[in-house]
Amino acid sequence: MYMHVVNNCYSPKETVELCSRAGVMKANMRLDKVFFSAVMAGCLLAFACAAVLITETAPWYQENAPGLIRMIGALIFPFGLVSIVVTGSDLCTGSFMYTTLACLHGRLSPLKMLVHWTITFFGNLAGSLFVMAVIAGYGGVFSADAYHAEALSFASTKVVTAGWHQVFLRGIGANWLVCLACFLALMAREYFSKVVAIWWPTFAFVTLGFDHVVANMFFIPLAIFLGSPEIGVGYYIWKSMIPALIGNILGGGLFVGVVYWYLYITGDSTPVAVDGSLFGSDTQPLVGQDSADGSNDDTAGTSGERKSAERMV
Repeated sequence: MYMHVVNNCYSPKETVELCSRAGVMKANMRLDKVFFSAVMAGCLLAFACAAVLITETAPWYQENAPGLIRMIGALIFPFGLVSIVVTGSDLCTGSFMYTTLACLHGRLSPLKMLVHWTITFFGNLAGSLFVMAVIAGYGGVFSADAYHAEALSFASTKVVTAGWHQVFLRGIGANWLVCLACFLALMAREYFSKVVAIWWPTFAFVTLGFDHVVANMFFIPLAIFLGSPEIGVGYYIWKSMIPALIGNILGGGLFVGVVYWYLYITGDSTPVAVDGSLFGSDTQPLVGQDSADGSNDDTAGTSGERKSAERMV
């Protein structure tokens, strides 16, 4: 007797496969689309950062219950990552996991991976700065004294108080949890489960005060925009952006991408089917050369694989 069973989530091995397919699809987008997708991701995350700063502007709680007010802010922040994931926008920190897995599968060249990282990084920066300066800055969102003081204090804690090595280590923790959220989102089969899967790891990273390089693209430039006497552009780049970026690469690429690749893929050469569909290169000779018309064969695959990747991302 034939019985068709539908699981309510993908297995960890299937999710590694889906992340790899997502990395191939994202890295093979047209470069202009990658950039503007990253700009949108930067904007969406900046809105979440602004909401957190406003929420944490509570002097009594900061003095008497700092953990509680941070927790409340952390409950609000994940809507930014939820919006990014469900709209398919490109966050460079998520790319550190997706494209690493695609490279480990041999479906993507290291050069193309690095190009994608670079474009998404600067796209995220552009989007974050746009919302920071134009929407929040010139919009006067933080013009009130209490909000102004909180923005400066928050940035000072992130950059001035913390040591370089601390920002680096917090960067590892931040993207470990963010990429775990992205991984769990691909494991889910429907919208509500995706939201829940993303919410709690993101909540944890904000509650713990970890450093996410894209989130800091809003927090720190805002303090500079508002006239921080302690932080300048060069100081921000050296003391926050560089260590957080390196930590985020390790947190997402190594502690999520490489670890789950090692656990579920290494030692087993059997192609992984997702909803009955194999990735294109698992059913035909591996190709990765640019064709004459400029398209890249890394995107080749069965129609079922393409639909699966697009649906999951």
